[in-house]
Amino acid sequence: MKIEAIELRAIDMTLRTPFETSFGREQVMPFMLVHILTDGLEGWGEAPTGFGALYNEETRDTVWSITEQLIIPLLLGREVPSPQGFAQQVAHIRRNHMAKAAVEAALWDLEAQRQRKPLAKVLGGERSTVQVGVSQGIEPTIDELLARVGGYLGQGYRRIKIKIKPGWDLEPVRRIRKQFGDILLQVDANSAYALSDAATFKALDDDNLLLVEQPLEEDDIVDHAKLQAQLRTPVCLDESIVHERAARAALELRACRVINIKPARVGGLSAAVAIHDLCRSQQIPVWCGGMLETGIGRAANLALCSLPNFTLPADLSASDRYYAEDLIDPPIVLNADGTITVPTGVGLGVTIVPERVERYTVRKARFTA
Repeated sequence: MKIEAIELRAIDMTLRTPFETSFGREQVMPFMLVHILTDGLEGWGEAPTGFGALYNEETRDTVWSITEQLIIPLLLGREVPSPQGFAQQVAHIRRNHMAKAAVEAALWDLEAQRQRKPLAKVLGGERSTVQVGVSQGIEPTIDELLARVGGYLGQGYRRIKIKIKPGWDLEPVRRIRKQFGDILLQVDANSAYALSDAATFKALDDDNLLLVEQPLEEDDIVDHAKLQAQLRTPVCLDESIVHERAARAALELRACRVINIKPARVGGLSAAVAIHDLCRSQQIPVWCGGMLETGIGRAANLALCSLPNFTLPADLSASDRYYAEDLIDPPIVLNADGTITVPTGVGLGVTIVPERVERYTVRKARFTA
């Protein structure tokens, strides 16, 4: 099969409610979609970039530029590469992981369709459902935070994650514990602290958290090792783990006891599976964090989470957690037992609705051989 055309679409999706982290507050989420067409098959991938190069160095504009100028010329008119082969094909392009991941996701979709299997099975998945939690941003007041947490627990989510930053950490956690008891609870700092803030995290040791996610700078694995040595609570690395080598370094230095795997952050599903396998070999649990994806990116993440070492609840909430209308139909829904079902259809296993994609598109381009 030869690649006949590749379409890029920039889409804007409005969140039901603003989402605030230590980086800032967001209401409209920018994404880039990759649509690859070949011999009657169509593969879809998504880059959940966010605004302002805050989570990592990429923006939707940089992802678009790298994809158009460097990646698409490698593919058009050529045989569809295996996803693993594509990863090697673009290895010379430094970083730009979201650009690579979006294209590779579309190739994985095509590969699963070629095999006439669900993506989860092609990746080596075993689970039919995935335990999920909800990621809660910073709110104007603790009372508003408590109201939202109560609402999500009422909907059936098994685990709550709250964003923290200096000045918004100990009190929100204590109030949640006081009101809701021994629920599954974790916090995410998005690199907002320094090693000199260790006392804050030592204080959180008494709150029985599942983990503390990315407390320090994303490029500081050494200080994370120093912090983890002082804590009973597991440190989880997110932004620090940009590829398998970083994961290996973090584990050798004992910088964490949990790793968050996001395909978009590490360069694609192939790299995500490799990190999963490394952590499994060392009995380090992993889970999949969310980046407010549409149903396209979320379906791929669900397939990944069906692998055996994804043992902690994922940030893969139902479609209506974030958006009034998703790009897929039917939407992703939360089961009564606090899980989400892994799609079982061929490929991504979900139906992309072209009219909705068009509705939210703000820029598009088609490239042909």
